[in-house]
Order: sequence, then C-alpha cells, then structure tokens
Amino acid sequence: MELGYFAMPSHPPECGLKEGHDWDLQVLRWLDELGYQEAWIGEHHTAPWEPHPSPDLLIAQALLQTKDIRIGPGGFLLPYHHPAELANRVAMLDHLSNGRLNFGVAASGLPSDWAMFNVDGMSGQNRDMTREALEIILKMWTEPAPWTHKGKFWTVTKPDTMFDFLKPHIKPQQAPHPPIGVAGLSKNSDTLKLAGERGFIPMSLNLNPAYVGSHWDSVEAGAAKTGRKPSRRDWRMVREVFVADTDEEAWKLSTGDMMGRMMGEYFLPLLGHFGFKDYLKASPDVPDSDVTVEYCARNNWIVGSPATVTEKIEKIYQEVGGFGVLLVFGFDYKHKPEAWHNSLRLLKQEVLPKLKHLDASVGRAA
Repeated sequence: MELGYFAMPSHPPECGLKEGHDWDLQVLRWLDELGYQEAWIGEHHTAPWEPHPSPDLLIAQALLQTKDIRIGPGGFLLPYHHPAELANRVAMLDHLSNGRLNFGVAASGLPSDWAMFNVDGMSGQNRDMTREALEIILKMWTEPAPWTHKGKFWTVTKPDTMFDFLKPHIKPQQAPHPPIGVAGLSKNSDTLKLAGERGFIPMSLNLNPAYVGSHWDSVEAGAAKTGRKPSRRDWRMVREVFVADTDEEAWKLSTGDMMGRMMGEYFLPLLGHFGFKDYLKASPDVPDSDVTVEYCARNNWIVGSPATVTEKIEKIYQEVGGFGVLLVFGFDYKHKPEAWHNSLRLLKQEVLPKLKHLDASVGRAA
C-alpha cells in the first residue's frame, strides 16, 4: 500500500486566499519530505470552504519546492475549460514537472459552479461535456494534424503547418500522456465505469467503506466493455485521517478541531441538500439526523493512535476487497501545524510499515 494526499483544498471561509495557498504549499513540502507518493489538488469556483479555482497555479509552485512527489489536479473541471487550451496547458505543466504530473479530471458537482458557467448539471450536461473534452484533449496529444473535431459542445481543429513554421507542437513529456485519474462518488458511478473502460486511475471519495465497496464493481463493469483487467493497486481511497499519540488526542484534534468544523459547517449540510447523507451511513435505516460529525468520525474516519489507525485501515481494506493507495483528505491546520505534520508523519512512519502484508493484487491479506 502507498500513501498520498487529496486536497480540495479546504480552508475556512475567513482564511485569506493567499494564506490558504501558502498552507497548501507547506503541506506539499512536508508530504515530499515524508515520502508520500502523490498529491491531488481540487478545483472549485463558488465554494468558500473549497476556495481554489486554479489547481495548476498551486501545482506549478509546488513542483519547484518538491523533489519526488507526483502532483496533479484532482481534478480539472473539464466543462469549464476549452479542451485545446487545457491540453496545451497540461502538456506544458508536465514539462515543468519533469514528468511528475498526474492529470485528474472531474465533471463538477456544485450547482453554484454550474450556474456560474451556465452548465445544466441537473440533466447531466456536465458529464457529457467532460467525456467530450477528454476525448479532444487525448486526441490533441496523440493524433497527428490535420483534423477537426465537431462535437456537441466544442469544435476544435488541429491545423496543418502554415507558412512553413506555424504548427501545433506542444505535447506532454510523459508519453503518450500523464496518468489520468477520475474521482467517483455515487453508486454505480459512471465516472468510475469510464476509469475501468479507459484504464484511468479510479479514486473513491470519502464515504462509508461499505458503500465504497460497490465502486470497484463500476470499475470492473467499465473494464469489461473494452476487455481490460483493472488492478486494485491502481484504486485510490480518499479518507479523513488523523493520527496522534493517543486515541483521545486524535479524537480531540479531529472532531473537536478543523476536521469537525469543516464537516459540521460545510460538508454534511452540503450532502444533506443533495440527499447524499445515505452515502455516509453504516446502514440504510440510520436517520439523517443521526449522521453527525461524531457519527462520521466513528464510522467513516480513520482517527486514533498508530495502533488504532492501523487496525481501522486494515478493516476498511478487507471490507472493500483491497486497494492500492490511501489518500489522506486535506484539512487546514495552520493554527496547529505541528499536530497535522505529526499525523502525516505517524501515518507514514508508524502505520504504513504495519500494513506491508496487504497485497492489493489479490485483494486480501497475503
């Protein structure tokens, strides 16, 4: 099993945009020093609790301040970008990364973002746009000119050489392109079916482990369409994690601090508006009113001493049938940086060595 990081990025609404950005940079430096494999940075436009509209700005800076960690958007919201422009920008970012870039894509799920960009998310237009945009981006990177794509949402031309010297020339450093990751939320997720179908990295967001188990079925269903054999080692699992020296300290620093505040003030109300609280329940008969911060901490979060956290990760691993990379869900602890750094350190140095017997290629303990 490997470790990574998934940052929305999350910051409280009173946090200045640069202040939050600087905290994220600090965390990325720590992750690199601690030997985490990868980090994914989200994009949102109308969520004060998820305030970064341009993950590539953070990624470009972080690449200069880190050495080994792979970093990528998690993901670019494809409906809001012209595919040809984004293809060129991501290719350039791959060169700046010296081949350390991952390319995460997403369809966008916030109605307020849909409204800002005039996208009809209720009808699934955002998903259709995402599929078309990705098709164009991959074509830009892999198919020689000249061609014209006339789609439902975009018309894009990769022109032939003009005046002997003007021509499309920007391609990623990684051939044929950076690894592509997609995040899934709902049961029978279309996004995760797409991951299976195309061989992309599947990422399951931070929901109840029993619910997330169905996500691999989606990956396998998609893979069956194209005759692929997906590997559970590629499956990323996003979880809320806080490790401290004792269970009591970890509980206080998570539920009683920024993790609890973000869940209570933002994430739980947001899921409630969508009718998505079922995704967090250990069983369907739990009333919505019982799905509190403490409920999530007890049932879904990975919080405690190194011994407790090791046990919880192993339990989730067995429940879902095995996965390859645990992605720590990022929170803003700039008011207690030592506690967050210590949590990341304990996870890597104390917990991970005790999980080496888990082999995602077979989906259970070896």
